[in-house]
Amino acid sequence: MEFQTIIEPFRIKTVEPIRRTTRAQRLEAIQEAGYNPFLLKAEDVLIDLLTDSGTGAMSSRQWAGMMVGDESYAGARSFYRFEAAVREITGFKHILPTHQGRAAERILFGSALKPGDIVPNNTHFDTTRANVEYRKAIALDIPIPEARDPKRYHPFKGNMDLEKLEQVLRENPGRVPLVMITITNNSGGGQPVSMANIRGASEIAHRYGVPLFIDACRFAENAWFIKMREEGYADKSPLEIAQELFSYADGATMSAKKDGMANIGGFLAMNDDALAQKCRNMEILGEGFPTYGGLAGYDLEAIAVGLFEALNEDYLRYRIRSIEYLGERMKKVGIPFVEPTGGHAVYIDARELLPHIPWYEYPAWALSLVLYVEGGIRSVEIGSVMFGRQPDGTEKPAAMELVRLAFPRRVYTQSHVDYLAEVLDYIKGLVPRIRGVRIVEEPPVLRHFTARFEPAHGALVVDKE
Repeated sequence: MEFQTIIEPFRIKTVEPIRRTTRAQRLEAIQEAGYNPFLLKAEDVLIDLLTDSGTGAMSSRQWAGMMVGDESYAGARSFYRFEAAVREITGFKHILPTHQGRAAERILFGSALKPGDIVPNNTHFDTTRANVEYRKAIALDIPIPEARDPKRYHPFKGNMDLEKLEQVLRENPGRVPLVMITITNNSGGGQPVSMANIRGASEIAHRYGVPLFIDACRFAENAWFIKMREEGYADKSPLEIAQELFSYADGATMSAKKDGMANIGGFLAMNDDALAQKCRNMEILGEGFPTYGGLAGYDLEAIAVGLFEALNEDYLRYRIRSIEYLGERMKKVGIPFVEPTGGHAVYIDARELLPHIPWYEYPAWALSLVLYVEGGIRSVEIGSVMFGRQPDGTEKPAAMELVRLAFPRRVYTQSHVDYLAEVLDYIKGLVPRIRGVRIVEEPPVLRHFTARFEPAHGALVVDKE
């Protein structure tokens, strides 16, 4: 018999206390933070689902590896262990460590893009888009149509629209220096990309002489979905699946703060010798010597171990099932979300939940604030605050208004998930009284990190409907 209770595939050796606060304390805290969850003090948050990036718990093997970290400036043993781990999984020739994923993006786009270039992607995430647009290039999203419909089921909702990819390449000769695929598709609900789609994108890009790069932050979770959902992969290990998907690409950017299971770090990898040399030169300018790339030796050791731990089947089964379980609880009480649930997060559909709040009063942002005030839960908006401002300075509604509940790896237990479900059930009853917000101060780029807001109608939750 296969028992149904979800258990964590690890034992807890060290604990970190979390602080309980009252609703009044949380309301005061969010007011002081300019109604921006990013600006809250972490100690004022009960369950922190702002991001799964760098917030996970490292294993005993990772901590043990850190103790043998070689801190030599150049040619450290730790770099070669890190390089060997990345190469075994990805197969790429040139591997450049970076302090995190956005540094890899900055180096790649700084070396490969010029103004007016186009970078097609299934969906760019925030820093990827910002780094493309900083180079005066165009970050073009071409997801499949199903990706924009939260209720519509598709086993690989993160897929790229291959017909549109071919059209872009055919109509823009010389303007597309590279194609990217993000796995899993974070902005699109943490949805996976199929092996067939990656293979198809590779074939199209290479037919036009354009390299394919993978944004590989959550490559292990994507490999698990392929194993579970795609014909022909049930008997393959996540490592074998990962190796195949990377074989169709010419390079990758990676934030090791996700499926590297580390608190900091990343890498840029590729096969092209000339591009690698340009990237190394840029890395030296901003990150450091190419055998440490902004990281300590012990960070390189932690990533070398973590990359393989992320591919462990027991871990992946537990992680994906926990996310799915929360979706099941939400569905029972009528909270709409992107279906099916993704690999690292549940994405609440704030546009459907709060239809009375117009897009320019940012319904997803407002919902994230209510989640914090009522339950002490920090989440992140993926909607018109994050993606509404256009490169020319105009505003338009984002494709979806989502609140992402991103789960740090190996941090929270099943009781935390049950508490979260209870809070969401309570907030469902407040929906008619929730009101929107407006921006009172914002930076020119990546505004969601530091913008300040205020309630558009005097309160986040009004007393009467």
